[in-house]
Amino acid sequence: MITSRERVTRTLEFDRPDRVPRDLWTLPWAHTYYPADIERIRQEFPMDITSAPGYLKEEPHTQGDPYEIGTSVDEWGCERVSIHPGIIGEIKKPLIQDWQHDPEKVRPPRELLTITPEKVNQFCAGTDQFVMGGCCANPFERMQYLRGSQNLYYDIAEQPEGFFLLRDTVHNFFMDLLETWCRTDVDAINLMDDWGAQEKLLISPRMWRTLFKPLYQEYCDLIHSYGKYVFMHSDGHIAAIYPDLIEIGVNAINSQLFIMDIEALGAAYAGKITFWGEMDRQHLLAHATVEEIHQAIRHVHEHCYHNGGIIAQCEFGPGAKPELVRAVYDAWYTI
Repeated sequence: MITSRERVTRTLEFDRPDRVPRDLWTLPWAHTYYPADIERIRQEFPMDITSAPGYLKEEPHTQGDPYEIGTSVDEWGCERVSIHPGIIGEIKKPLIQDWQHDPEKVRPPRELLTITPEKVNQFCAGTDQFVMGGCCANPFERMQYLRGSQNLYYDIAEQPEGFFLLRDTVHNFFMDLLETWCRTDVDAINLMDDWGAQEKLLISPRMWRTLFKPLYQEYCDLIHSYGKYVFMHSDGHIAAIYPDLIEIGVNAINSQLFIMDIEALGAAYAGKITFWGEMDRQHLLAHATVEEIHQAIRHVHEHCYHNGGIIAQCEFGPGAKPELVRAVYDAWYTI
């Protein structure tokens, strides 16, 4: 019997794993309302992927809990306001309002670089699961938090000098963070930015390729230079940049398959990138029947499986029904 680490690796290499690996994401909302269901799902369907703690020597400067009602401040100094328990709040007061004076307020959280490699390596050695690094590079998302989404879209169009200075500040910090984690024994490193709207990319693919693709290329090159796999998450309709993600070396992509053309994605990219989920959160996990969940899983398997290349990822978040989350893993188990 192969280990979870071997199973995920064979999946990424299209090397006929014994079954599709499992990966369950649970948001605080689910732990608040369905803790027993989460535990039952994990016991019945053991997960193959885990994430390593950083064991930080210095804690970042934060205030409050972003998943509790009220105001909180994250590790970069960005203030969030939350109005629902268990759901992360929104940035209401971006740090950078004025390019002339406010950039000096940006303070990359260097505390996140103070991981304890020995303890991380002990964690990796102590599990047969596939281990993700406890970090995430999300330059576009972080720039929105610092500048405000509306302001940043204006910046992308007008391209003032401050935009590039901010981009480079954020990017350089993430390069340091990724390399810190790459020096440990984790199996993969995660990137994340939500680039899609419901029907297309949030900005033109041409602009994305000019302004942001080079950043991800550097991340991928760095991660691969240490022999790690690259996993990336991006919500929305991102079909336009799938070939770019493959080109720069992303090994597994977590995207909203069900708002894109699953048949077209599979025909073009099965065997070239691993589809790291995901299950439809907008409709199926909230409103489907168990049989509809099974039909959806069979559809993904039919079009996207290629001697591997699929990870059974599912997010248990607001609106999802526990019996339907369980049905996702039952469907993958019975294929």
